[in-house]
Amino acid sequence: MMKQKILITGGAGFIGSHLCERLLNDGNDVLCVDNYFTGTKSNIVHLLDNHQFELMRHDVTFPLYVEVDQIYNMACPASPVHYQYDPVQTTKTSVHGAINMLGLAKRVNARIFQASTSEVYGDPTQHPQTESYWGNVNTIGPRSCYDEGKRCAETLFFDYFRQHNLDIKVGRIFNTYGPRMRPDDGRVISNFIVQALTEKDITVYGKGDQTRSFCYVDDLVEGILRLMTTEKGVTGPMNLGNPIEYTILEIAEIVIDQIGSKSKIIFEPLPEDDPKQRQPDISFAKSELNWEPKTQLKEGLDKTIQYFDQTLSNNVNG
Repeated sequence: MMKQKILITGGAGFIGSHLCERLLNDGNDVLCVDNYFTGTKSNIVHLLDNHQFELMRHDVTFPLYVEVDQIYNMACPASPVHYQYDPVQTTKTSVHGAINMLGLAKRVNARIFQASTSEVYGDPTQHPQTESYWGNVNTIGPRSCYDEGKRCAETLFFDYFRQHNLDIKVGRIFNTYGPRMRPDDGRVISNFIVQALTEKDITVYGKGDQTRSFCYVDDLVEGILRLMTTEKGVTGPMNLGNPIEYTILEIAEIVIDQIGSKSKIIFEPLPEDDPKQRQPDISFAKSELNWEPKTQLKEGLDKTIQYFDQTLSNNVNG
């Protein structure tokens, strides 16, 4: 494939940094843009010696003027603990960020990927979720800044497609895990691993019978790249995630077992608007991209546990 000049917003974040790495390995020039609200330099510091990698501190709520062939719009805090810190800014990141990146794509005629989310389905009444499902979202709750921001971003992408014939790709990303997740992001996998490694009580909300489907980050990146290489007009939205479903309680027990931790499971009240179930139907990705996740949960957890073990010991020693 021909070498491309690629912009990745949120490139120092969890998924963004893996995308930077993979696109550099494929021989592309990568411009990583991040404001370091949830992304960190430590995620991409190992790439700085690569002459095809460029790093820019920038907030996507402000316009950006660069020459690129492709844009991956990954920028937005994605866990409740971070996106609820400044909910107005979260919505601006999704909406103004989309407007600014779409404007850039239009100016330079670039193909653009939107990192949308399974949260566009809200607390779904359809299970598993297909792309045709419109969702069940509270517009005025504590999660709305993220859920509605991402829904509006999809609206903007499809309006640019219809109005300006822009080359768009929209991927709805389901729960993803792996190295470079933040230990303080409050997500299920990172929470459980950190609590188990430090032998603290493991916090399960509700009865733990709500379900999630977890995709290892390398599998997700492969899906995103395959979507970006489809012909123009294959716009999505496309579910990208792992259809194998686990209850939260099962995940807690698996993590304790894999670490060999003495942690006990404790139960706390369920947060407001927390989805009861989350499972992607990936028939579209299978047929269009010939893609499905390959990494088994145990294998992915092993790599993620190693990362967190290293990170926590560095924090203690550093």
